[in-house]
Amino acid sequence: MDPILSVRNLSVTFDSSVGAIEAVRHVDLDVGRGEFVALLGESGSGKSVTARAIMGLTDAHTTVTADRLRLDGQELLALGDEQRRRLRGERMSLVLQDALSALNPVLSIGDQIGELFRVHRGFSRKQARARAVELLGLVGIPAPARRVDDYPHQFSGGMRQRILIAMAIALEPELLIADEPTTALDVTVQAQILDLLSRLRDELGTAIVLITHDLGVVMEVADRLAVMYAGRVVERGDADSVLDRPAHPYTAALLQSMPRLELRGGRLLAIPGAPPSPARVPAGCAFHTRCAWAVDACRAERPELVPVGPGRDAACFRSEEVLHDVVSA
Repeated sequence: MDPILSVRNLSVTFDSSVGAIEAVRHVDLDVGRGEFVALLGESGSGKSVTARAIMGLTDAHTTVTADRLRLDGQELLALGDEQRRRLRGERMSLVLQDALSALNPVLSIGDQIGELFRVHRGFSRKQARARAVELLGLVGIPAPARRVDDYPHQFSGGMRQRILIAMAIALEPELLIADEPTTALDVTVQAQILDLLSRLRDELGTAIVLITHDLGVVMEVADRLAVMYAGRVVERGDADSVLDRPAHPYTAALLQSMPRLELRGGRLLAIPGAPPSPARVPAGCAFHTRCAWAVDACRAERPELVPVGPGRDAACFRSEEVLHDVVSA
């Protein structure tokens, strides 16, 4: 079956006072119907920029290029601004990470959800309000008929995140991109949000792209994952296989930095240094300045993303050694 989202050679460049800054470089991504795909990486790795480029949420100072950017076979970059706007919400939706900023503080929740039905479906205000109540109930908001007239500040952070999800799924889109939907939420609410996304995927058949830096979240829900660093995908494949046997030193380092019970009382492992600025990406492999596996070739030449196993790809000159090291450890 053809993927609902197919991306090939996606690059995003920002115009700035110091020249062009390539924030995302040559990204390939496929998402199947009803599939849960995670984009994983530290802050600044290009995950959110990739999502906004797919959604068409860029400004005049941003250039997006791709050999292919298709939603269910339709080439998105060939569409005009109005056609792209009509697709958002109806066929693809984005859940932003800061729910309080994403919601309009002077409109009731019912008005904000109902607007989707009035604009895209031509519903009356009464019909739109009824659908808003149904959606609030679907995402687990207690007493939805009463709370539909409340304003964003009257809800907790977890409830606001649920409202954003309700808005995103209102028109039953084929693709849902969730950008850090559990950031700043307590562990219990995080689990509830992830359960909600999984249930919506199962019930509606929605394809979900989850953007996160939380490995625990990825382990919980993802079918496949793509690991991003410095604007590139450096490893991708089946989530269980990649997390059990990473083939890229960056993926391995992320896993090693997770708190573990056997290290209780000891020092937490951390990746040395920090991700490079998009304006100053080092030559060769962008991770070589932080990598214990780096050799001279890593400093001079940028490795391509190549197969390292069935359905697995990694961009590392020493991927076979990294795989072996993880297995033998």
